[in-house]
Amino acid sequence: MSRTDATDAVSIVDLTVADPHYVPAAPMALPRLRIFEMMALPRATMEKKIAENDVLSGVANRRALTLLRLLAHAREILQDSTSAEAERLDVARWLGRWIETPQPALGGKKPSELLDTESGAGMVDRTLGAIRSGAYL
Repeated sequence: MSRTDATDAVSIVDLTVADPHYVPAAPMALPRLRIFEMMALPRATMEKKIAENDVLSGVANRRALTLLRLLAHAREILQDSTSAEAERLDVARWLGRWIETPQPALGGKKPSELLDTESGAGMVDRTLGAIRSGAYL
């Protein structure tokens, strides 16, 4: 399978080519095309930037950073967890599944449906915060 195959799992580092020193995170187990769709980024542009190891800028950079913030928040949740399962859980894969699952706290919407705007991303981040604090319903 080629690196740019639409079924390829995208890693966070693919989205943050602006920082070549970022330590690669585990893949979110989502197809690259799905990541581009939920962030409302043109596939051709993103594939070209990744292939050329080009720097993300503007909207693409902000949306990639949104995923990084969500991943960091998910890691904090698991670090705070007292569950034995939390130690074995792949945070990036968990986040990839969570953002594609309808959430009652988001009116039954999938978090991925809200990541294309700053206000929507903020709602998703606050929902993760509620999970961390134990206030999630």
